[in-house]
Amino acid sequence: MNKGITLEIPSQVEYLSLVRAVVASAASLDQSLGDQRIDDLRLAVSEATTNAIRAHARLDSNERITIRFGIGGDRIEVEVQDRGSGFDPEKLDPAGPLTDTGRLEYEGGFGIPLMKILADEITIESADEGTTVNLVVFVSPPSEKLNNQN
Repeated sequence: MNKGITLEIPSQVEYLSLVRAVVASAASLDQSLGDQRIDDLRLAVSEATTNAIRAHARLDSNERITIRFGIGGDRIEVEVQDRGSGFDPEKLDPAGPLTDTGRLEYEGGFGIPLMKILADEITIESADEGTTVNLVVFVSPPSEKLNNQN
């Protein structure tokens, strides 16, 4: 990844708006990326950052969260790294449908599935020392965008 911007934030929810603003501003530098794709990326990064903040809160950790953003070639790539206790992404309990009455009694459980919908690629590497979420959004070459508009 061409790591153009690195942002380190305290693990506090008040910094989410800063992360969203930086991601949207940096993504808009690539003029071939439409507003909807920028919004998708912003939301996916927000979900990954929220999960990192929660991981630190469970440990009562003051460690910082690192967000790396890069634009290169055909992609925009964002990496969100925490220093929480890690988890096994393969063992996540799938969230039930919103229509299940029990499901409506708690919040959460849609972050990773939502990131998988919003980003073109997502990888999660997790260990006892923390978790790294890598999100990729592919950028259409300008000629391809023109062909799609015809």
